[in-house]
Amino acid sequence: SVKGVATDCFSLLHRGCTDIICCIFFIVAIVGYVAVGILAWTHGDPRKVIYPTDSLGQYCGQGKLEKKPLLFYFNMMKCASPMVLLEFQCPTPQCFFFFLCVEKCPDRTLTLVTAIAKPEDWKYYKSYCREDPGNKPMTEILQKKLCPAYLISSKPCKAFRCFPSLGKKGEVITVGDQDKFNDGEKIRDAKDLVAGMKNATVVMEGRQVAMKIFEDYTKSWYWILICLLIAVVLSLIFIVLLRYLAGIMVWVMILMVIAVVACGIAYSSIKYVNLKDTAGSNITLQQLGFQPDFSVYLHIRQTWLAFIIILAILEVIIIIILIFLRNRIRIAVELMKEASRAVGYVMSSLFYPIFTFFLLTIVIAYWGITAVFLSTSSEPVYKVFNETDCPHGRQTCEPENFTISAMKTDCPRSECLFAFYGGETPYHKYLIFFQFYNVFLFFWCANFVTALGQMTLAGAFASYYWAPNKPNDMPAYPLCASLGRSLRYHTGSLAFGSLILAIVQIIRVLLEYIDHKLKGAENKFAKFLLCCLKCCFWCLEKFIKFINRNAYIMVAIYGKNFCRSARDAFFLLMRNVIRVVVLDKVTDFILFLGKLLIVGLVGIFAFFFFSGQTDAFKDAAPSLHYYWVPILTVLVGSYLIAHGFFSVYAMCVDTLFLCFCEDLERNDGSAARPYHMTTELRYILMKDADAAQTPTSRDETMQLTPPDKTMEN
Repeated sequence: SVKGVATDCFSLLHRGCTDIICCIFFIVAIVGYVAVGILAWTHGDPRKVIYPTDSLGQYCGQGKLEKKPLLFYFNMMKCASPMVLLEFQCPTPQCFFFFLCVEKCPDRTLTLVTAIAKPEDWKYYKSYCREDPGNKPMTEILQKKLCPAYLISSKPCKAFRCFPSLGKKGEVITVGDQDKFNDGEKIRDAKDLVAGMKNATVVMEGRQVAMKIFEDYTKSWYWILICLLIAVVLSLIFIVLLRYLAGIMVWVMILMVIAVVACGIAYSSIKYVNLKDTAGSNITLQQLGFQPDFSVYLHIRQTWLAFIIILAILEVIIIIILIFLRNRIRIAVELMKEASRAVGYVMSSLFYPIFTFFLLTIVIAYWGITAVFLSTSSEPVYKVFNETDCPHGRQTCEPENFTISAMKTDCPRSECLFAFYGGETPYHKYLIFFQFYNVFLFFWCANFVTALGQMTLAGAFASYYWAPNKPNDMPAYPLCASLGRSLRYHTGSLAFGSLILAIVQIIRVLLEYIDHKLKGAENKFAKFLLCCLKCCFWCLEKFIKFINRNAYIMVAIYGKNFCRSARDAFFLLMRNVIRVVVLDKVTDFILFLGKLLIVGLVGIFAFFFFSGQTDAFKDAAPSLHYYWVPILTVLVGSYLIAHGFFSVYAMCVDTLFLCFCEDLERNDGSAARPYHMTTELRYILMKDADAAQTPTSRDETMQLTPPDKTMEN
């Protein structure tokens, strides 16, 4: 019977667990992932990447040093390498000095010799000693490194470190308004500090940018959430309007995308013309180089010229595509109307992306937290430092018993100081494996969540298609029923498909890492080979995503295992390749324009709000270092939100299309084997098939007949 054919697809009596081995493997992997997280949280300490560490491995601004948040260097002249300043490692055994946590940076330039002579200066000077020197003579103080040989007027930087406050008088470098300073040994020029500061500044700049970006997020996070909420509301409005006004809304979306891009071209042209007589606006982007503050580029005419060219090319491409696909778009609009009917019977599907987003947020948060704890789970390593030759130089030592050790006896003037974070335990030896495992499980779990959403939606919309009497023969709660079937019977299939995709993605990550390491290589063949591999695996990832998506639809319909479903879906699509190319992908293009419209509208609002270029928002907009930070965040977030909501329609269209192709091959339209497609869907897709095969008779082919035995076979 007709009802029997429909229920054959979704009957729980005919279903069984698929890909059980992969399901077990996935569960074991998740248990291992939790174990890695527990290990990371046990050994890790995120303070290592937030707070500077003194020579004894103590965190500045934490614990007993809570009132001393800044790191002060005893002698920057001896070890000015950025590796020393940032990673606390001296390049040679002869070069060692102390890092000291202080309450504030020195604001005077003094030497130990001059400070001891004046009680007031000596009291101030002792606040920068690692221990109270008491009444010890100056030679002993310097020999035991109790106090620095000199202080230089310094300022705290964003990374909580004290750096000399260098200035300029004309062309002369100054420190503390003086062009010379006494380092305790001789008079030096202030410019001698530049060599030590230059490399340190380059390395510190990246950390300062990161700190500024973090500050921008703390100031603008609620405005970012408001913009993302606007994206959610716009997406819901468009989806609801598609449900009731699909035909009108599709053309409205298309015209609005063209209008938004045109407005972008017009605005960029106005800015380009207005900057014509502005001083410094005619330099090229190449001359300007990279600037962390992107707002600098907006004062260059070449930037706006690039915007004009890019937007114009995009506008032309969209218009050309619309001209050549105008007839297909009309048919795709009808398919969208049919999808709207299906969504109307499964209204809860509109809110399912929120559940997927929630699960993905958990996966991303778990991965990020675990990665931070893993990267900070190393232990402090102490090494022997000495200014003179020492056989134990750079060897590992224990600060607790160093004074009574043989190392101290052999090298009386040596010190056991904190060098870096590391470790030699079995846990630390396998730390790189744990990091790799964390990344791999992140890809696997993220793909699994996405796959679960695809199969759940596919099962819900397929229940609509195969119901003989819509909606009476549909389950009471089709989305919940489909989610239950997916988790109960097909967790293994979901894990199998997401595992294949995760393997390809991790290979792409490794290729990107190798490419980064080989950037300075001169081997052209190696670069060419790596480029080819990256391209091939990118294509492979796209192909696997396409196969997986359709395989999940077949699993949701028939309950077969992943490999068989993937094979059936692939050959079914190949037998209907014309429809796939000219109709299904046209619908995807229309939905992409919808996403582009949401992103464009929210992005324009975010740009004018955060940049402060509109008087209406100047008082409300937060003061930021880089206003492009929240704008980029809003653009990416808006696209993900729009993609999540429009993916419901995309999945509905793909499911109906695959069910239609399967329906054509299983049934012939007779009383014994009637079609399950609605009259409207049959009209849309059968007319498109006739048009694709005989273009000249497209306008004459209005009468629909069942497919002959050749098509059925």
